[in-house]
Amino acid sequence: MRLPDGSLSEREVVFRPGAATVLPILKDGRVLLVEQHRHAVGKRLWEIPAGKLEPDEEPLACARRELREETGHEAAEWERLSAFYTSPGFADERMTLFLARGASPVTTSLDREISSCRAFSRDEVRRLIVRGEIEDAKTILALGILCLREEGLRA
Repeated sequence: MRLPDGSLSEREVVFRPGAATVLPILKDGRVLLVEQHRHAVGKRLWEIPAGKLEPDEEPLACARRELREETGHEAAEWERLSAFYTSPGFADERMTLFLARGASPVTTSLDREISSCRAFSRDEVRRLIVRGEIEDAKTILALGILCLREEGLRA
């Protein structure tokens, strides 16, 4: 690539089909997170459900599928919150973030990559973020947007 000063530089780029991610809120207001081993960082992370788009799949359809596969839940209400690049310094992946309200269980069968699925109170997730126990960027972003919305900040 050519830099602003005119010199050339080499870059490695990862091309991805895009993804959808979902912040599930149970009927009682708790947040549903999944624990998943992430090979690249060598540990399990608490995250919101997410997954890559299948060919010709719309982000909302992907989010609905991932919620069911990773948590065994479906949601009554869906709202698109945001879209963002996961790491634009080396990847073109763009995630669409959805809020899923009124999530309730429909199956106990979970994706084989998921270690566990657990509901957390809003206070619990805030403490986990502040203590550095939630390290996944999409999850921190989603919970941050939720907090801003609850404080009355909207677009």
